[in-house]
Amino acid sequence: MTSFRRYGVRTALSGLGIVAILAATACGTGDTGSEPTTAPASPALMKALNDLVQNGFPGAQVTVDGPGGHRTVSAGAGDLATGAPITDNSHVRIGSNTKTYVSTVLLQLVAEGKVELDAPVERYLPNVVRGNGNDGNRITVRQLLQHTTGLPEYLAGGSPELRAATGTPQLEVLSDEIRRRTYTPEELVAIAMRMPPQYEPGARAVYTNTNYILLGMLIEKVTGRPLTEEITTRILEPLHLRDTYFPAADDTGIRGPHPAGYQQIDGKRTDFTESNVSWAGAAGAMIATPSDLNRFFTALLTGKLLPPALLEQMKQTVPFDRMPESGYGLGLIRHNVSCGKEVWGHGGSIPGFGTRTGVLTDGTAVVLTVNQLPVDQATDALEAKAFDAAICG
Repeated sequence: MTSFRRYGVRTALSGLGIVAILAATACGTGDTGSEPTTAPASPALMKALNDLVQNGFPGAQVTVDGPGGHRTVSAGAGDLATGAPITDNSHVRIGSNTKTYVSTVLLQLVAEGKVELDAPVERYLPNVVRGNGNDGNRITVRQLLQHTTGLPEYLAGGSPELRAATGTPQLEVLSDEIRRRTYTPEELVAIAMRMPPQYEPGARAVYTNTNYILLGMLIEKVTGRPLTEEITTRILEPLHLRDTYFPAADDTGIRGPHPAGYQQIDGKRTDFTESNVSWAGAAGAMIATPSDLNRFFTALLTGKLLPPALLEQMKQTVPFDRMPESGYGLGLIRHNVSCGKEVWGHGGSIPGFGTRTGVLTDGTAVVLTVNQLPVDQATDALEAKAFDAAICG
């Protein structure tokens, strides 16, 4: 087992062994009229964050926005070189939370009559989904949104059977080559199309990033504008999300204050903060602060971005492979938590950063941020336990 240096919880009250909560004015989820709060973190959350740090995560932070105001709970280090904690509202890579922004734009186009959910992908992207048994005539837009297409995964970590059957290596996103190279969506889809489908369209839901690369291309084809512009003008500007952006294809840095992001590679911790994430594209390239994430998901789930009927369709879920106990809608996940609360959000994992997001029915929005991805099932379970403690505690 890999040996990790242990970093304890950093606190404003040195030596007392408690988690510090940083209070600020209520923000991000609308004007609640509430005052800043300094309510203590639950013992379960305190222990869960300590467990993350003691089991190899450099740092972890929970950010809460809602009727109770804005507050954060932090543990460990945002920068191992200095020992500084993850600061309040740092910018982080949000990974697959990007998918919910993309699905929201797509559903806005549905509301405008420019896209039909049950139309074949071939109608909007002719001759793109084709080859080795992949057929855009047999796959619908809805299936792209819900990961029920059966399309192959262009990223490393896909089905071993696919790799064995095709002999085609998928992208290894932890390599230095990928960190330097710029990919176009067309190149990513072409990688996928060299492989056969995983299963028949509609047979089940298998989380596949290829689906959202195609949705980004579809949005650009229908609107005639870059995906980044559509996300900015339809979501970021109306919600005043000034700390959220879609980086340019060759932009390797992170704007504004941010923690360092780390990744375990061959048993060695590597600084992965600087990275070209064009390989993630519409499936996971965006950057935001936790409070901006909370504002976005709260606005979406309170009907500020979609008509009620489409939001309801977005929340119609199916079981999927990544989180069998939860459900995947149209770019939205219904999280299963131990206390039985109804929680909607998504989550994102990208080398260097992990985020889990959720909004409760009372308007409370929660983000768990870590600056290194889990290295095995045990550490993944610890991360899930910390998110559960943040929601239920």
